[in-house]
Amino acid sequence: MSEVPRFKLNTGALMPAIGLGGWGGTTQEARQNAWQFMVPALQSGYRLIDTAWCYGTEKATGEAVKKSGIPRDQIWITTKLHHQHHGPFVEEYFEDSLKNLDTDYVDLWLMHWPQAAKFDMDSVDPLDKDGQLITYDTPLFNETWARMEKIYEGGRAKAIGVSNFSVKNLEKLFETAKVVPAVNQVELHPYLIQQDLKVYCDKKGIVLTAYAPTGYAAVREDPTIVELAGKYKVSPVQVILAWHVARGIAAVPKSSDAQRQKDNIALPTLDPEDMKRISGLDRNRRLCNYANDFGKVWGWTYEQLGW
Repeated sequence: MSEVPRFKLNTGALMPAIGLGGWGGTTQEARQNAWQFMVPALQSGYRLIDTAWCYGTEKATGEAVKKSGIPRDQIWITTKLHHQHHGPFVEEYFEDSLKNLDTDYVDLWLMHWPQAAKFDMDSVDPLDKDGQLITYDTPLFNETWARMEKIYEGGRAKAIGVSNFSVKNLEKLFETAKVVPAVNQVELHPYLIQQDLKVYCDKKGIVLTAYAPTGYAAVREDPTIVELAGKYKVSPVQVILAWHVARGIAAVPKSSDAQRQKDNIALPTLDPEDMKRISGLDRNRRLCNYANDFGKVWGWTYEQLGW
């Protein structure tokens, strides 16, 4: 077994390659109690928690950091700006995230989606008559990024990045960006290896982070993955996470099971031939965020998203 490395960002900071996904479920109670699975993870060796304003677990994350007994400066906190908070709401909701986390800085702050949703005080996700998220067709992410850059320059976000950005939208961002995103967090697993995006981000000095990194049961139960798990005497999840890290991609798997948490940061070193076999499973298949019956993902089409 090899130790999970840290990846050097374009800021010079060293980010843990494996972090704990901070998704806390859909109920208020589950979100409030998310610290209960975060604390054991931190105490077993995790040093990164990946949360977001819309997950509703920022407060639980702050609580977990304190309850863990580990100094704040040894724990990497990533959070994200909600798609409703683009443009003039950026600064207000960055402050809200800091308040929720009970910290005076975050290690990484991401723009959660390139599309901007209509702001509605009474709804986290305002919907139209068809039940679709109300978004603006004209991107606001250039303005939003400029506002994020100012907060980064002030030092309270140690690094800034994006999430769910394609090459197409990164190119648009670079038309005005002064700061290159440190990270781009996207859905990425053996059924969706995102090779073109990886090549592009590598050239730009952007570290990719995978969400839904194990590809759920569809990928974990793939015969090739199961076979390799037997070969290395580890779980299918450990094989998949080892593949991510070997590609230079960070991952933020969610697990509330103490033993699986420990397993997820104890990864084998895969043979080059096995790396190729896993990458060969690619079918450009999205398993987490994919088009609904209206052909949209959170209000935008694949064309708008650049997918």
